[in-house]
Amino acid sequence: MLHILSGPDSYSRGQALETIKGSTGDPEAMALNTAILEGRQLTVDQMRPVCEAMPFLAEKRLIIITGLLQRFEAGKRATGTARGRRKTTSVQDHKSLGEYIPAIPESTVMVLVDEKVSAGNPLYKILSAKARVQSFPLLNTRDLREWLQAYIAQEGGSISSPAVNLLARLVGSDLWTMSSEAGKLLLYTSGRRIEEEDIRLLVGYTQQANVFAMVDAIVEFRTQPAEKMLQQLLQQGAVPGYLLSMVTRQMRLIVRAREVNNPRISSSELCSRLGIANDYVARKTLEQSRRYPLLRIRHVYRKLLETDIAIKTGKYEPELALSILVAELCQQHAA
Repeated sequence: MLHILSGPDSYSRGQALETIKGSTGDPEAMALNTAILEGRQLTVDQMRPVCEAMPFLAEKRLIIITGLLQRFEAGKRATGTARGRRKTTSVQDHKSLGEYIPAIPESTVMVLVDEKVSAGNPLYKILSAKARVQSFPLLNTRDLREWLQAYIAQEGGSISSPAVNLLARLVGSDLWTMSSEAGKLLLYTSGRRIEEEDIRLLVGYTQQANVFAMVDAIVEFRTQPAEKMLQQLLQQGAVPGYLLSMVTRQMRLIVRAREVNNPRISSSELCSRLGIANDYVARKTLEQSRRYPLLRIRHVYRKLLETDIAIKTGKYEPELALSILVAELCQQHAA
């Protein structure tokens, strides 16, 4: 039996792998019949003794191979003769692996685990029709909310809709972190419904969320909220250099979003173009980019540079330099 588990959601991949392990046999017996192999340079000759060994006091053997499919992803660069040798070797390797893997003994359960596998991957093309394939992309905002509600319910708890929205916005699509934060909230609430205040009290992302809120206020020209949040963050101990870097980061994202210039672009493609996992944040950045013509962007970058120099040369104290910057960037018609 062959399984393929792929995608950037490592939490869900791990859960699927644990399910396969549990269905293969008794955990104690399987501990003696499980092998984990690194696939980046694995050959058929190296696989044979492991895959063709008889199970020991069990019906099945479990072979887990990581990174084998990703090895044949397009985009690896080489030059001259080296490129020709690599291409020939790659073709030979994926063909020999594609012939051998489907022919492993019935007593062997093989699981290929990879983070990134495209439809054009040559080994994947051969094996996918002969395997049980499961793909695990990062969850979009709606699916993340549904996952969180289901997870809380499965653990015997409940959570309000506003709390779901807040936690999803703070943590994002990292399910390892999300499950950890949800576990803390369940312990703290001890049977009662999880509310927004519980999240603000316990979840360690509140200051980070306030930073994002401040940055949004700045790029959307909302002067009073931006200045108020800046002072609150500074009083809470936020480092001025970090706050400046976050404003700069958002401007880089806005520049990328301007290049997209397609309101009908799919959420997954937009997130990929911007390098953002959360589709809500990506859409919001696309909206913000429409307020920034090229002349405005040049003005903002000039002010960011001036602020950085003023801090590093000691012309202004960092806190004062940031306050001046926020006031200047919130002037909507400046150029």
